This record gives sequence, C-alpha cells and structure tokens, in this order.
Amino acid sequence: MKRLFSMALLPIVLGGCAATLPAEVSSLGDPANSTSGIRSTQYRSPISGYTHREPTGPKAWGPLNDAQSTAKGDAS
Repeated sequence: MKRLFSMALLPIVLGGCAATLPAEVSSLGDPANSTSGIRSTQYRSPISGYTHREPTGPKAWGPLNDAQSTAKGDAS
C-alpha cells in the first residue's frame, strides 16, 4: 500500500518542481468569434443506417474458418 501511495504521489511532487507552467489547453473556441465551431443541429435518426438481416442456420466451422484464413497452414 505504501508503494502504491508513493507512486501516486510522485507525479504531484515532480509537477510542483516544474520550471515553467504548461501551455493553456482549451478545446473551446473564442466566444467573440461567432463562426468558430458551429455544428449542424439537424435531426438524424439513430436507426437511419439499419439493415434488416435474417438469421441463418448453423454451419460447419471448419470450411468457414478456411475461407477466412489468408494462408493455409501458417500459424502466424
């Protein structure tokens, strides 16, 4: 438990010794610029790309596996 606590505390201690502050990281655009980051607000149905598929019966796995393999007999 001591080792885990000390490993969690190490970045905090080393971060305090940094010579310079990190650059400001912001994902938000400039609020004064009204054209930055405008997204489309049109409605899109969550099932718009749905394709109906019927279940198929069970098949032997050996020929299906062989059809998908790239090289016969190669283990890697």
